[in-house]
Amino acid sequence: MLLNMGGPNNVEEVEMFLRNMFADKNILPVNRYLRKFIGNMIVRKRLREVQENFTEHLGGKSPLPELTDRLIQKLATRLDMPIVAAMRYVPPFATPALERFKVEGIEELVLFPMYPQYSTTTTLSSVEDIQARCAALDYAPKITVIDPYYDDLDYIQISTQKIREALGDKASRDYDLILSAHGLPMSIIKAGDPYQREVESNVSALKLYLTLQGIKFHDIKLVYQSKVGSGAWLEPSLVDTLRNPTHRKVLIYPLAFTIDNSETVFELDIESREIADKIKYEDFIVAQCFNDDDTFVDLIVKKVTAL
Repeated sequence: MLLNMGGPNNVEEVEMFLRNMFADKNILPVNRYLRKFIGNMIVRKRLREVQENFTEHLGGKSPLPELTDRLIQKLATRLDMPIVAAMRYVPPFATPALERFKVEGIEELVLFPMYPQYSTTTTLSSVEDIQARCAALDYAPKITVIDPYYDDLDYIQISTQKIREALGDKASRDYDLILSAHGLPMSIIKAGDPYQREVESNVSALKLYLTLQGIKFHDIKLVYQSKVGSGAWLEPSLVDTLRNPTHRKVLIYPLAFTIDNSETVFELDIESREIADKIKYEDFIVAQCFNDDDTFVDLIVKKVTAL
């Protein structure tokens, strides 16, 4: 089961995605009454804008479901077991697959988080969702969760491959490499979430590998994107970094994402590009996620078959 937050399959599912996300106790770790109040406020404030973004810039749907399906098709030629996506906030939810697995007598579930770094807001939330759905079905398979792979050599090599592809024949020394990870509120980090530490370790491993490969950038910067609300979040922010340039040729690599979604396609390649155009950047490149690359298929197969 490939675990991910999911992406709206149509504009109508945007509201479902937002409501389910802000009803998640791992996203808003407050009591359920306050969580419902805050979640409703956020959804009311953001819904129309997000729906318009999907309609005007994303063709009315997230690219994530289709890209995940293509990945599954490739995995199906390599793994002799059922392979399904289990999305957290929009279909396909895990329940239909779990119902089938129970009937078929499947005794073990292998959960592959599509999040390279562990966070309570991503991996834990998705795993708890599977556990709760199994309990509701009175289904008790053995559950095996693939460990975070943010500093695995295979993962770092694929990241480098995507950076190289985006750069093409341009000289890396002429560019700042901006590694953009999804942000988190500092309150969640201070509560013990290891995400920041794992992201920073990811960056260190990638920097070392790039150096060993002779790939030298003008500078390499870690930033965080997708802030919601006025509270303190991980810094520096992507927007602040772009608005205060120290160099005007940049390549953005979406660290912490494995499948392209609205936050990579819209937030990085459309919104951030608008900032760069206004400030007259000389060049602005956004790398793609792993998606259904054969090398990512290899990584998943290697992790699963090693169990």
